[in-house]
Amino acid sequence: MVAPAPESGPLVARLNLIPSAPLHATAAPSQGAARRLIRDDAVSAALVINPAAKTDTLLIASAGGSSEASAAEQVNTAAEASQHRSVTVTDIVPSQRGDGRGLTGFYLVVGCSVGGYLVAALLGMASGRPATTRRALNRLIAFGSYAIVSGLAGAFVVGPVLGALTCHLVALWWLGVLLVFAVGAVTLAFQILFGVAGIGITIRFFVIFRNPSAGGAYQPALLPPFWRAISSALPNGAATDSVRRIVYFGGHDIGGHLIVLASYAVAGVVIAIIGSIIHERRSITSARFTGPHRTRSRYRCPPRPRCCPASASSTRCPAPR
Repeated sequence: MVAPAPESGPLVARLNLIPSAPLHATAAPSQGAARRLIRDDAVSAALVINPAAKTDTLLIASAGGSSEASAAEQVNTAAEASQHRSVTVTDIVPSQRGDGRGLTGFYLVVGCSVGGYLVAALLGMASGRPATTRRALNRLIAFGSYAIVSGLAGAFVVGPVLGALTCHLVALWWLGVLLVFAVGAVTLAFQILFGVAGIGITIRFFVIFRNPSAGGAYQPALLPPFWRAISSALPNGAATDSVRRIVYFGGHDIGGHLIVLASYAVAGVVIAIIGSIIHERRSITSARFTGPHRTRSRYRCPPRPRCCPASASSTRCPAPR
């Protein structure tokens, strides 16, 4: 909120006392400072009080999420009406023309992540669990190549093709690469640990926890506490917010989201390699354990010819050569 110094404190306190606490209000020193906070995606909206009139101004950023902007508008309009005042809305960070309701980034992330674990699942079903460390590394290299192509394709579609998220082709490309590879590496890790069942575990993990917490139609601030808490800790939530910040907020404060995505990628690679090493050693140990039994089976008595009489059953087996 931006208001004259004598009135700022009481007005902020009054907004914070609204029943059910739909917002958290703080004071800004000036309208310019409030605009900077909105453009950095540090706040959702800013109410600028005009003491010389009965109409105030609400600054919003619909590009940060149409649902969040609408909620801020509704709450502030009701609060102003209770004081017999009105409010005009100014959108200082609007969505691009092709980005309907700011959902293009969400669907870009969904497409990249679905492609990542589906390709990993298809490779797993076609080739089975990697039996050696070398095969696991080859699978990871294949995922890396696919991630580069998939990330470029996604960024190209939402940018030059659809005109929804323009002027950020390279940044969105490499964000997509990181997301796809992270999802593929996690899928491979679960597959090595649990076999074919690991594919189902991965899909359930990403589907059940991904969509409700990703912040697509409803931004994390509007989600229930549990989903809001895990949103930025999951690849889809981190990637969706990163897309918004890259396109509309100058990439401000995306470092934490990139660390989340990189952590999933690194964890998937490490678990996949360690799991393949353990699996390979178990296979070697099992082969050594069963080796003598296979050797003794070579010296069993050969089948007796049909012409041998029944009385020849006491004949000894010939000594092995």
